Amino acid sequence: MKGPTTILNDPSGENEPKRFTFDYSYWSHDCFKAEASGYLAAAKPHYADQNMVFKDVGLGVLANAWEGYNCSLFAYGQTGAGKSWSIVGYGPNKGIVPLFCDKLFVQIDEKKAGGEAAAFEVEFSMLEIYNEQVRDLLNPASKRKGGLKVRQHPKLGFYADGLKTVAVNSYQDIENRMEEGTKNRTVAATQMNATSSRAHTIVGIKFTQKYQNAAGQETAKSSVINLVDLAGSERAESTGATGDRLKEGAAINQSLSSLGNVIAALVDKANGKKVRIPYRDSTLTKLLKNALGGNSKTIMIAAISPADINYDETLSTLRYADRAKQIKTKVAVNEDPTEKLIRELQEENEKLKKLLESGGIPEKLDDDDDDDEEEDAKPVSKEERERIRKELEEEMQARILASEQEMEEMKKTWEEKMQQSQSGPAVPDASAAKKEKESTPHLYNLNVDPQLTGMIVHLLKPGEHLVGSSNEESGETPCILLKGLNIHHHHAALLVEGDKVFLDRCEASPDAKIIVNGEPLTEREELEHNDRIMFGANHLYIFAHPKQAGGQKKPAMTYEEAQAEMNQNSGFVVGKGSLDDLILNDDLIEVRPAIEQANTMSEEMDKKVKFELVIIPAKILGMVGSKKEVGVIPKDASREITPLMPCYILQVMVKMRNVELGLEYLWTKAKFMNRKYLMDEMYESFSDGEDINWPDERDPFTEPPDHEEMIGGLHVYLESIAYKIEAKEQLDLTNIKGIEVGKLNVELWPCTQTGKVLRDEDAFVDDPETDLKGHSLAFKVKILNARGLPDRFTDIYCKFRVYTMEPFQTQAIKKAINPDFKFEQLVTFNAIDKLELDYLLNGSIFVQLYGKQVPKKREGKKLNTKQIMKKEGIQKGKDIGAENVPQLTVDEGKVGYQFQVLTLKKRLERLEKKMAQMNKVVDVAEKSSKMRVKTETIKTVLRAKNPDAVEKAIKTIPKDKGAGDNDMDVAAAVPPKGTKGAFPHPVLSFTLTSLSAEGPSPPCTVLNPPPQP
Repeated sequence: MKGPTTILNDPSGENEPKRFTFDYSYWSHDCFKAEASGYLAAAKPHYADQNMVFKDVGLGVLANAWEGYNCSLFAYGQTGAGKSWSIVGYGPNKGIVPLFCDKLFVQIDEKKAGGEAAAFEVEFSMLEIYNEQVRDLLNPASKRKGGLKVRQHPKLGFYADGLKTVAVNSYQDIENRMEEGTKNRTVAATQMNATSSRAHTIVGIKFTQKYQNAAGQETAKSSVINLVDLAGSERAESTGATGDRLKEGAAINQSLSSLGNVIAALVDKANGKKVRIPYRDSTLTKLLKNALGGNSKTIMIAAISPADINYDETLSTLRYADRAKQIKTKVAVNEDPTEKLIRELQEENEKLKKLLESGGIPEKLDDDDDDDEEEDAKPVSKEERERIRKELEEEMQARILASEQEMEEMKKTWEEKMQQSQSGPAVPDASAAKKEKESTPHLYNLNVDPQLTGMIVHLLKPGEHLVGSSNEESGETPCILLKGLNIHHHHAALLVEGDKVFLDRCEASPDAKIIVNGEPLTEREELEHNDRIMFGANHLYIFAHPKQAGGQKKPAMTYEEAQAEMNQNSGFVVGKGSLDDLILNDDLIEVRPAIEQANTMSEEMDKKVKFELVIIPAKILGMVGSKKEVGVIPKDASREITPLMPCYILQVMVKMRNVELGLEYLWTKAKFMNRKYLMDEMYESFSDGEDINWPDERDPFTEPPDHEEMIGGLHVYLESIAYKIEAKEQLDLTNIKGIEVGKLNVELWPCTQTGKVLRDEDAFVDDPETDLKGHSLAFKVKILNARGLPDRFTDIYCKFRVYTMEPFQTQAIKKAINPDFKFEQLVTFNAIDKLELDYLLNGSIFVQLYGKQVPKKREGKKLNTKQIMKKEGIQKGKDIGAENVPQLTVDEGKVGYQFQVLTLKKRLERLEKKMAQMNKVVDVAEKSSKMRVKTETIKTVLRAKNPDAVEKAIKTIPKDKGAGDNDMDVAAAVPPKGTKGAFPHPVLSFTLTSLSAEGPSPPCTVLNPPPQP
């Protein structure tokens, strides 16, 4: 960062640095120091602390609010880049929202102390958008099917119908409400397995100043401030689940995609183009309409990561922000006499009531935007017209109700509003709760989002504390109420005896899942400070005991560390040295708990599906293709790796197994995580008592019957082709675990560009570096047949890719364990470059065998998913352990050596043939009494690919008059008279001796002598 300019360097060095200029560019990644309070202050001048950002950005929002402008501030960027840090902050490092609220009340108090006659009102709301549904975070009890309805009002704009708005009288009130909202958000996320990074949070603050105008009328100057923490922007891009029939079109990702479209359209509009602005395409863009293109002063914070592995995401975010800064909004001060506002609302209501009474409902309301002109122009069927009519009637009735509620609110005094806000359930005092935690043993939650960690606290006072879910039949509610996956009514018991706290199982639930420090709980156990406890599939807690801590602030484990501990106890031990180790560990931390949750959902909904975590070397998947771990990565690889880049990579993947039909499918991590969000959606419907017999095309637990699965694969090394030597091998096919599943007969044949197979003498390549670079090369790949395949597949075919070419594929063979493919493919390289030559010498073709699985019905009594699992002896937490790491029963190095030995054998045969020809040269020279042989003759013998050319060159030796006689002394070899110190032909001078494959008997010297004087 240099001033307002952000400079992005490409870590690969392929592209020039990219520069982006904004109003401010801040660096807050490092160069800070922690003060005694925990606040991170600048250690170097270029570090931007929270106060600096608020001074530059937050104070501007505050000033606009006082002037009566609507204001919006939203943070955009990938997960972990610092959006929540900037908007909310952590601990003493408060973000813009708490600093804004604190400063607002400070200024209100200053104005009141200065004798200001105006009245000041502040109202607070907090909502979350997840999977296109709006949740009221201040009123979770009012959960509606499908979330709160988003409606449009001519005066209010888009709003969430039924959203709870509370009056607040101090910053402490707001802090308590934010704590309440964040806690409700954490509880909901845990119960529904939701990932907070995929949800948008909007904090709404309505600030109203009431005073008498010059005419003596009561006037209201109001400002609506929306502070938005968006979901991680990387979710707006492809998740890598390429080809999956089920996308995140379950709306989990719709909002950010729509936001991008709205911003792009607004930029086009600002540049003079006539375009449709698609505000209505998502819930988020509806609620942000004013912020983006209406009556609002808007600030966007683009949070970026400095890590080189996030280069593409960072570049995307900067480009996004660069487009957004071109948008222009039209702002106005919201200042009107209260009576006028009430009158306008009354007039609007009267108009709507008359329309409803007369039945003359229009096809579009007057105040609707012109952003749907294209949609309006489309022909509409009678049924569609009736549906629209009913929706508009409902919308009109909702507007009437909203206007009446707004008028009622305007007529209320501030005291009445405050009394109404305080009449509900008491809001816990955050500071008091914090003080009690300092002396009482307690549990607090761990969450993948640090902002949500510690938001749920269960104080453990003397006595017994039952942990579990509520029992509707008995009406029993445990002390520590948990909801969600695999939580029993009597799940566990915590006993506080003096200064000791014990955790024990409940006899009523012997199979309840309880994990302590990564190990299953088998008997009553005394807890120690900072112990990690997992209840069920996703309730992860830290036990804190202030007295045991003894004033020592030993840091507790983070969510990632606790998950890594469980991974390790499941058998997954990952190194910590390399970047690949870190990536693998992150993948395990994300995927393993998700698999447990998916399995629990499958059992509860009886989906007959089991998921298992597998770790597979990229080489087994064909993602690298060389005996030196070097190769070309297929375009659909889950991680982008450049050609011929060394890689020793383990891929985290998921095996999906239909336990009823005996079918197995291998999913990439991206595909599984995509499906997992849809499973969460299905489970939520199941929990609400809805029908979950979804069709297969919607069901995330199914794969279509014609889905193709990889049976096995193998590497065909290309070194022999680099020397233009044919290769014919029977190779072992291995599955994803490295276990042999059959044989494949493959051949490689060097040939001409037209496909004519080259004879051995025509195809000789002595040095590929010299003979191939810059020249063309052609060869045939023949796949003859496969033998000994599993009998559960049909429609079997082979697919392979050569270098970066498009994949080649054989015909599909119906059910057979010994299919004959009789396939051949001509492959050509034109003007071979260094990378291509390196690939030919060190790389391979990865051949994959695919087929469709034949389902096998289970015999006997029909069992549900849980019974099948129990019968198979699969225990929770054990089925995703290290036994799913490949066994590698086939030595991949052996396959590489097979090709290498074949190449060396052929080269040795050629060498022996050339040595025999050189021996013949010696014999002919001796018989002809010649002491020297022309260089041109030797070159022809060594390099000629045609035997006839060699014989022709040898026959010229006796006829060479300048070769000298046998009795001539070598030292006396002088150039003929008049040659000016040079022989008429270059010669090789050597001691004539017999050559053999084992090497020369006496020393043999071959040289180009300097000209003799």
